[in-house]
Amino acid sequence: MKQQITIGDLRERLQLEKVARLGDGGGGAAESWVVVASPWAALLPLSGDEGLDGDGLSGTLTHEIWLRFKTGVVPDMRLRKGQRIFEIKSVIDVGERGRWLRLLCEERRL
Repeated sequence: MKQQITIGDLRERLQLEKVARLGDGGGGAAESWVVVASPWAALLPLSGDEGLDGDGLSGTLTHEIWLRFKTGVVPDMRLRKGQRIFEIKSVIDVGERGRWLRLLCEERRL
């Protein structure tokens, strides 16, 4: 786990997305993901695990993702890099100084 990050470590361009719920006219709602920002980020793998899921194996990868501070980032959002999806599990304002966000994420593949 890296405790110090520099601007030069932000090498990955990710899409920050939030869910949008649209009424379907029948009392329900359809969900889709909308891009709200395209930050540069440091993507650091932490761990991997696999387990049984139905009739096969499934894997979970955890990552630490660092971004420059941005207000409004919450665990209901996700990050995307191509077909890779990073579900945000926690958001940490490092040192509570409003400079860096450290996101703990689980990766899901589409």
